[in-house]
Amino acid sequence: MAEARGIPFWSPEEVEASLGATIAHLQAGGVLAYPTETVYGFGTMIDRDAVERLVQMKHRPAAKPFLLLISDTPMIARLGLELTPTASMLAARHWPGPLTLVLPGGERRIPERLRGPEGGIAVRWTPHAGLQRLISALGDPITSTSANLPGVPAAVSSAEILEQWSSEIESGELRLLDGGRLPPSEPSTVVDCTGPRPRVIRPGAVPADTLRRSVPTLIGDR
Repeated sequence: MAEARGIPFWSPEEVEASLGATIAHLQAGGVLAYPTETVYGFGTMIDRDAVERLVQMKHRPAAKPFLLLISDTPMIARLGLELTPTASMLAARHWPGPLTLVLPGGERRIPERLRGPEGGIAVRWTPHAGLQRLISALGDPITSTSANLPGVPAAVSSAEILEQWSSEIESGELRLLDGGRLPPSEPSTVVDCTGPRPRVIRPGAVPADTLRRSVPTLIGDR
């Protein structure tokens, strides 16, 4: 059994060197651990079997879907999602960035397991340069959830993932991209854009008052 370790994913050269094997791992249905602009995340391709593998590995409750990370807005249209007028205004001002938008649509392309209780799909355009490059090279979004077990804080370093998930890494089920220790950060702000008025459903890195400068009708998180 191979020694558990991470794949260097810091410099542009390391990112490029990692792409081939990482894309092959994802396309084979494997789970990926990677750095983001907030914390380390776990993710897969968006097909049903890969998503279910991540559900089982993380012991994720059925009522808590994963969000999708994209590298550009054309991916939204390819998924059949609708960037509503208010979502468009928020995206224009705050993407790429730590803002997650819950969008309607996607019934033909996205597994229902990724649909939230409000009926939409949560999407974020990540500003993490290495992750943007990976998603762009893959040509599809990847799922995202914090890299932790229930009740354990989200990982901010590869060492924490190595400590908690060594057997999954050794077995090849989990591939770890090591982007170093991440600075302390709040999670992304999540805004539901499926209803008549956008609504903050999770406060986070982008304050609601800042979002209201783009969309004054925003409700929640006062």
